[in-house]
Amino acid sequence: MSVEIKAPVFPESVADGTIATWHKQPGEAVSRDELLVDIETDKVVLEVVAQNDGVITEILKAEGDTILSAEVIAKFENGAAGTSSEPAAEATPDVQEASRDNAKVNPAAKKLAEENDIDLASVNATGKDGRVTKEDVVNHLKAAPAPVVSAPAEPAPAPVPAPSHAPVNPMPSFSAGRVEKRVPMTRMRATIAKRLVSAQQNAAMLTTYNEVDMTAVMALRKQYKAAFEKRHEGVRLGFMSFFAKAATEALKRFPSVNASIDGNDIVYHGYQDIGVAVSTEKGLVVPVLRDVDAMGLADIEGAIVDYATKARDGKLAIDEMQGGTFTITNGGTFGSLLSTPILNPPQTAIMGMHKIQERPMAVDGEVVIRPMMYLALSYDHRMIDGKEAVQFLVAIKDLLEDPARILLDI
Repeated sequence: MSVEIKAPVFPESVADGTIATWHKQPGEAVSRDELLVDIETDKVVLEVVAQNDGVITEILKAEGDTILSAEVIAKFENGAAGTSSEPAAEATPDVQEASRDNAKVNPAAKKLAEENDIDLASVNATGKDGRVTKEDVVNHLKAAPAPVVSAPAEPAPAPVPAPSHAPVNPMPSFSAGRVEKRVPMTRMRATIAKRLVSAQQNAAMLTTYNEVDMTAVMALRKQYKAAFEKRHEGVRLGFMSFFAKAATEALKRFPSVNASIDGNDIVYHGYQDIGVAVSTEKGLVVPVLRDVDAMGLADIEGAIVDYATKARDGKLAIDEMQGGTFTITNGGTFGSLLSTPILNPPQTAIMGMHKIQERPMAVDGEVVIRPMMYLALSYDHRMIDGKEAVQFLVAIKDLLEDPARILLDI
């Protein structure tokens, strides 16, 4: 029985998507729940899997095509057997090459090979049934030795390859020479860029700074780290949970920092949903911890690890990144000592954590070495006055320098 393969139903916040990669080709046998195609949206990469065993009979939307919610992208024959077969061992080179040029080559791989003038017969095929995949062509490009040029009477400049428009490697590496490579921006990266520029253009953004002495938190973490991990079945006690809990308490005291702007209205939220920025190869994503006030430190740490794993594997769901009343970003994991975070609209504030660094501090008239961290709070001055922003950051500083305050709510 022939059925239609449709794109998933996108949420209201997602207008359309792009076909990223077809993992199966027409005529290739497919098992139930096997991945068929990746669809990239502004926020996440969605996967479409086979509902039954069978064969794709026709692909209606090729890689790179823009599609709408629930649009038909291919046709599928339930229960049909795959028609692709292994080439005969005694096949002549001409037959093998013809196979490589047609049925045994993914469309994306063929396009990439043509753009880079690659003989497909020389590419090591690792796909199913000896199929050449896009990754095979990319690996061939990486492994290809530099062309040997006989030395002329006068040294000639090294040839510069023509720029490729295929997204071979979003972060290309170059060995030597004045080489350039042009690759299209991914849909997610383009959306992030638009949002960041919009945040700076449409908000009266200011940033205030403070520093926190991490001695108490580090001592508490050191004392209970092993017992915490044992009690909570492998969940490690990190710093982010302390900051999330401190932020939650501070947000209760300063509701405007937990609010958002909707047109000419101010929306005050009676809950604390904190977004945690996670860096991935495709860009920055911000999954949201819901009702942090009701979560324990172990719940927060476990949820962050789960979100980070999903983000790096491209498994985050759209609803896991929607909403949020406040955001925390930690540039300290990459060694940042100080930065100015950009607002995550429609939120009115974002806090930046940074590297913990030992510095000489004056304590009770004496100079002592303390582990210090700079904190940054960027806020929308249309909604939050400077006094509130400073007091909010001071409240977080006080809670972290004396963690018992979090427990006692003082």
